Amino acid sequence: MQLEQIQNFEGKYPKQVWHLFLTEMWERFSFYGMRGMLTVFMVKELFFNDQEANLKYGAIQAFVYAFTFVGGLFADKILGFKKSLFWGGALMIVGSFILAVSPHEFFFIGISVTVIGTGFFKPNISTMVGALYKDNDDRRDAGFGLFYTGINVGALLGGFLCVWVGKSYSWNLAFSLAGFVMIIGLITFYFTKKHLGPIGDSPLKELSSKKRKTRELLVFAGSLICIPLILIMIKNTAYTDMFMYIIGPATIIYLVYEMTKLTKIEVYRLLAALFFIFFSIVFWAFFEQSGGSLSLFALNNLHGTVLHIPIDPNVLNNTANSVFVIAFSALIGLLWIWLAKRKSEPNTMIKFGFGFLFLALAFYIFYATRFFADENGVTSLDIFTVAYLVITLGELCLSPIGLSIMTKLAPKHLWGVMMGMWFLASAYGQYAAGILGAGMANPDENATNTEKLISYTNGYYQLAIYALIAGVVVIALSPLIKKLMGGVK
Repeated sequence: MQLEQIQNFEGKYPKQVWHLFLTEMWERFSFYGMRGMLTVFMVKELFFNDQEANLKYGAIQAFVYAFTFVGGLFADKILGFKKSLFWGGALMIVGSFILAVSPHEFFFIGISVTVIGTGFFKPNISTMVGALYKDNDDRRDAGFGLFYTGINVGALLGGFLCVWVGKSYSWNLAFSLAGFVMIIGLITFYFTKKHLGPIGDSPLKELSSKKRKTRELLVFAGSLICIPLILIMIKNTAYTDMFMYIIGPATIIYLVYEMTKLTKIEVYRLLAALFFIFFSIVFWAFFEQSGGSLSLFALNNLHGTVLHIPIDPNVLNNTANSVFVIAFSALIGLLWIWLAKRKSEPNTMIKFGFGFLFLALAFYIFYATRFFADENGVTSLDIFTVAYLVITLGELCLSPIGLSIMTKLAPKHLWGVMMGMWFLASAYGQYAAGILGAGMANPDENATNTEKLISYTNGYYQLAIYALIAGVVVIALSPLIKKLMGGVK
């Protein structure tokens, strides 16, 4: 199938986006299932204190997203998106089954393998979604919106099943479940990739088969060599600090080098993209408390019922966001369309600002749970759930747009790199989330639930204030960024 045939599709969505939807759905099942287990497993089974668990969670998640930049770079230059996806998926499967064999003994080894695997998988499937559309196709946002729904269907299933199975039955079985669904994802992609035509093929087609395979093997070998390095840095978070201090500036230097080859308009658009990237770091630093401090808050400080229906608070913490995304993403999309027809749709920057304002309100509600606590420091899961509804509305103003805007603002030959930078921003957000969560945790290992409640909710109050300030700044700067975008919507 030719690229032109793919991009000249009729209707709202190309059929290929459904194939990628299914592949991503199973990968996100695996990823979010693992993510939901991390802090709970470290505290309950490895006996880390709250501060240490938060820091290690932040380090693990930071490396996951940092390696999406590496994966995007090597896909752009050597592997192509298809081979990168297969290699990443295979490593995720291996890492999951290493954990399944003995999660207590092999926890950091298995996690390190999955970190590298996710780095090669995640940015490249998102980039292939962007490649299904021509440059000025207005249907691109709808395609990414559908793709984002696939992400959250997987996150819902994984967030529920893996944590429930782990806490109620067996952690070995829970980790193996993440591996089995990843196998389903790779099988799905294998049987549907023919419909992608040239999208995702090797960028080295002009080289001889021998030279191309040599470079590919070097990438595979290099990624395996990185596994013990990741293991060391996750175990000792001081090394994580050093890595994060280096990778960000190095990435910016590389992008500046690429900018020297671009036109003035392209440079301005990349500057606008960097603005989005910077503020996404701030957003994810707050939002990703869900896998860290909020996960431990759910473990210790929440009743086990919503509207009088029994549910494990950690299961709800890992699934509420996905449920609300699935329920409201289409409605938010229709709202933007309705406003656009009336020429009242806010621009992308204003939507980003709204995302922060919702974030501020959500963390104020998380803070307000302290007013509903009993004498044992255990509070309302209903109020906690309302906060997740609000935080999800903020996410829907930002994240689907972010995936789409990277492919709109970047030249095609830098799509993989910019998508990688978008996820690298998430890495810094995750890293900061771990530090923030550790700072909110009560340092006393013998602290009561009431003391933990006060400590965490004080932190959520501070995050609410900072999110409010960020939202105001983004909205105030929106006219300037709109000019830099040079007509990109």
